[in-house]
Amino acid sequence: MAHRGVTPGWHNRQCVEASLGPLLPLYEHERAAGRAMALAVLAHTAGSTYRKAGALMLIAANGDFAGLLSGGCLEGDLREHARAVIATGTCCPVRYDMRGPDDQLWGLGMGCEGAMQILLLRVGPDNDWQPMAELIRSLASHTPTAIGVVVESRNPAAPLGSLVLPDRTQNAATALATPAVTAMLTRVASTGRCECLQGQTPSWKLFVLPLALPPRILLLGAGPDVTPVVEFAALLSWEVTLVDHRSAHAVPAHFPAAARVLLARPEELGSRLELSTYRAAVVMSHHLTTDLGYLRALAATDIPFVGLLGPAIRREKLLAELGPVAQRLQSRLHAPVGLPLGGRTPQSIALAIIAELHAFVHAAPATLARS
Repeated sequence: MAHRGVTPGWHNRQCVEASLGPLLPLYEHERAAGRAMALAVLAHTAGSTYRKAGALMLIAANGDFAGLLSGGCLEGDLREHARAVIATGTCCPVRYDMRGPDDQLWGLGMGCEGAMQILLLRVGPDNDWQPMAELIRSLASHTPTAIGVVVESRNPAAPLGSLVLPDRTQNAATALATPAVTAMLTRVASTGRCECLQGQTPSWKLFVLPLALPPRILLLGAGPDVTPVVEFAALLSWEVTLVDHRSAHAVPAHFPAAARVLLARPEELGSRLELSTYRAAVVMSHHLTTDLGYLRALAATDIPFVGLLGPAIRREKLLAELGPVAQRLQSRLHAPVGLPLGGRTPQSIALAIIAELHAFVHAAPATLARS
């Protein structure tokens, strides 16, 4: 089977990883009831669009949906297509092009000056809830993965909507059970960038998208001002672990949105947690000696972002007390943590912290000047 390789423009900045967080409540509710759903896969975009290739949306038979592919402009129309997909099991390609007069003709009024190619496919008991089940399995184990979906096809051996899942290529369409396809899934899972593989004689197109694993964030200190930080992080589907050495603070019921709340002393961090799995840590216990212990423990790790709450004079005092160990934090330390957004309420401070973390996680420049 001839392959034409990776299609230019179907990766890098024109692609996002598949994020499951917003889809999970609806998926779990409908699966528990045994009701099939429609999964919308955004396979390609051109011009200015709200979302980029790799984004997902889940639609229930009653019209409820989770995830957005536009700012609310297309979702109503997609629900109508989804009903037919759920009822028949037949995949449905949907295209929107708002770069011309069709925007006014369709009455959608997007004004985005862009085009989107979407594939709707049924997810239900008849196909073992795939590909959602595969993505959720990897999410639960925090393991990178990627899935392939045939988004265009003239080949009966690779029909529209055919799936390629890791370690399950033997169940995929015969045209897709090739080393090139397997290698692409492995590569996309590793790089986090969507790719597209085209086959010939007759033609088909496989869109491969990675799972977006939520960043793991470590908050050291579980006082009341941490609550809005956890809540903002939960809105972004981040996975937050809280640690505090005080039993009155390390109470899971106080932080229902946290993945884990741990009672531990700073010197126990390395033995109680797999610190190498965290993208960022923020020290905010408001207790000088404890913060010193947290910084000393973090200096021994490779966590790339270490935030410290408090004014610059407090930072310098802590670094001085750390002595030579402070050198191991210099390139990673963000102190005072948080972008200077203004406001002094706990919510404002939490927003500033989350904003800086968000810029770091997404490798975006945090351009606001610090005071």
